[in-house]
Amino acid sequence: MKLSSKLILFITGSKLAIVLLFIISLPFLVNEIVSQYITYSLRTQQDKVIRIIHKNGIDYYLQGDNNYGSYTMLKEEYIALEPAAANSRIDTIKTARRVVERDTLNYRILMHTFNYEHKNYLLEIGKTTSSINQYSKPLQRIALYVLMGLIVLSLLFDLFFTRVLISPLGKIIKSKLINRKFPFKDQPSKVPTSTQDFKYLDESLILLMEQINEAFEKEREFTANASHELMTPISILQNKLENMIGDEQLNDDAVMKIADMMKTLDRLKKISGSLLLISRIENEQFVKSDNIQPMRLLNEVTEEISHRLEEKKLRININLNESKTIKGVNHDLLFQLFYNLINNAIKYNVNNGSISISDEESGKSRYTITIKDTGIGIPAEELPFIFDRFRKANLGQNVGYGLGLSIVKSIALYHGITINVNSKQGEGSTFRLHFPQSN
Repeated sequence: MKLSSKLILFITGSKLAIVLLFIISLPFLVNEIVSQYITYSLRTQQDKVIRIIHKNGIDYYLQGDNNYGSYTMLKEEYIALEPAAANSRIDTIKTARRVVERDTLNYRILMHTFNYEHKNYLLEIGKTTSSINQYSKPLQRIALYVLMGLIVLSLLFDLFFTRVLISPLGKIIKSKLINRKFPFKDQPSKVPTSTQDFKYLDESLILLMEQINEAFEKEREFTANASHELMTPISILQNKLENMIGDEQLNDDAVMKIADMMKTLDRLKKISGSLLLISRIENEQFVKSDNIQPMRLLNEVTEEISHRLEEKKLRININLNESKTIKGVNHDLLFQLFYNLINNAIKYNVNNGSISISDEESGKSRYTITIKDTGIGIPAEELPFIFDRFRKANLGQNVGYGLGLSIVKSIALYHGITINVNSKQGEGSTFRLHFPQSN
């Protein structure tokens, strides 16, 4: 999962967790707010009544009676004033029941004693709890709407900020890692960013790519020079040994030893030639201007190698589209690629076995050639390394120099061909060559 996706999921999850927590606690918060508001309202009414009494006198309410009581039409609020004991000191707000005209109702009641003209009076101001609760649901609804709006706005802002923040990382990955073919031909450019970590990552990748290119160039140059320089002394030694073996004075034992030496030189010459070929391919010294028909090319390869098929009594079945043409390739290199693959299919096959070559085309987007044999197969642990140079698979007595498939890999990379290999010991191997779309 991408870093941006993880950040978005985390931000969204954290916001949802906050919303859930807020929804759970919302009734308690609203009830507390309403309670505080009612307390404030009752205290405000208390102060108003005390001011009126001090301004207009106690008779403004009592009007000659011992006590005073009044309530609204729906009995949602009431006020009561009566004499209190001389030593009474009450100042509290509580929830209690009161009987108003034979109706027993729950009120939030403020009880406060005060002194006026050396007499104590008890003031009660009440508000029904039902009228208080009617504010809770609208307040909860409004608070929830506001919260959801803020969450949506913050999510949009976070998404935008995350994309802006992470965009340099995406550019670094796209320009330095995705669809980059080795060796890197173009000079990578720096991605502009104000984030120090991304800047350090970008510069490190550029430096690493330069070091890899430099090391690859040195290796390629050494391989080419070494292979080229070895060919001259090998040829000279071969000529000298050929002259020596023609000497009639040599006994049979000496002739046999010289013949073994010539075989060793011949193997060394083949290795040097293969390394030189790989180096030339990697240096792109071959022109890709040929248009070839796979059917015709495979017939040329089988004709060249037919004597080896006959030696092991192998059957080969080529089932390709005769009208298919692959453009912009090098004929000789593709000949060498198929020759090596079919040669291996023969070399590691069983007597009286078979080799089948077929193709498949998915519209205009993909063309695949499959080479399948009934050979001894490749061990699973060897499969990841079969294209490595000088890597010899443990296949009994059939051991090569480890360069045939390396040449195949170099030719495939040069032409943009992808190779997939499936193999199972005792059941054979299957090589699938996927040609690029441009072909």
